[in-house]
Amino acid sequence: MTRFGTVARRIGRALGAPLRRWRGLPWWGRALVALGLAAAVPVAALGSLFLAIRLHYSGEPAAEARTRGRDAVWLGHAWVDGRKTDADVAALARQLAGTGVRDLYVHTGPLEHDGSLPPAVHPKARWFTEAAHRALPGVRLQGWLGDEVKPERDALDLDDAPTRERVAASAAQVLDQGFDGVHFDMEPIRPGSAGWLALLDLVHPVTAARGAKLSVAAPQIDPVPGLHTAGILLTDHGKWWDQAYFGETARRVDQIAVMTYDTSMPTEPLYGGYVARQTELALAATPPQVDLLIGLPFFWDDKWGHWGDAETVPAAVRGVRLGLGREDLRRANFGVALYVDFAATPENWAAYRRGWVDPS
Repeated sequence: MTRFGTVARRIGRALGAPLRRWRGLPWWGRALVALGLAAAVPVAALGSLFLAIRLHYSGEPAAEARTRGRDAVWLGHAWVDGRKTDADVAALARQLAGTGVRDLYVHTGPLEHDGSLPPAVHPKARWFTEAAHRALPGVRLQGWLGDEVKPERDALDLDDAPTRERVAASAAQVLDQGFDGVHFDMEPIRPGSAGWLALLDLVHPVTAARGAKLSVAAPQIDPVPGLHTAGILLTDHGKWWDQAYFGETARRVDQIAVMTYDTSMPTEPLYGGYVARQTELALAATPPQVDLLIGLPFFWDDKWGHWGDAETVPAAVRGVRLGLGREDLRRANFGVALYVDFAATPENWAAYRRGWVDPS
């Protein structure tokens, strides 16, 4: 672990500056650099990394590592576009009864690339907030807004001040529909993005003035230092945040949820150990007054980035419990976030209840 971390830090220092030159290389030039980097990281070091991740899955979770009644669920767009009915809201209330769910992130966007939010995309938002508040007293409803982000996508430009102003106006628009908060999921935000932090600084006073919450979905944290730099260099994609940038984000919001899925971990013990490590890193970086939630995969996929037999709810829950027990067992502002309602199975819900709500 130490040896790999040293290599990763050296990669970050040596190659962090010439990112612009890297993006201008032809594909074969990138391939040559990738091969060179691969050669610089011995197989034994990679083996040490996986062993360290696996060891985070060892031991028994503390009995106190369980729901604090601060969990959340991401809900799809069907709740605000007219496809759902009062019967669906009643069924949702039955599904959530006896769980630790306090927040619902309801997909109310997507935002336009200029940051605006056409009312036509959520025609039944007011109906939903009124119906859900009646059926689910005590549960907070947060309007989930998102878009793809520059420079990786030709989309939302958070470095543009007028765009940020329009996003802030969109947040106020969501609150006008009766939501109790605003939830941002904008991807991929690269660590170090000043525009993202400036947006949070702009929107948080808007939500606070209305007595509402501001929450965000966040990428995973570097499992070893410097990995985000190497990842951007090799793939031109910001997969991870460094722990310091995660903390900068967390200090600007009321709640932060880590998207702890699509990890490429190939087995349940490795995935569970990875979740445990993510839980520890996020706990260390999040102020105690901010709600921290760890995302659970309530969906199935089977590809390189997400091995369905590995990324299971039982493995994730056990990893969360182990990480919480090691890092901050007494933390009250903590929970899990379930992604996503329309893909969830009865088995997912049963594993969440069995492992986190009422663990034996």
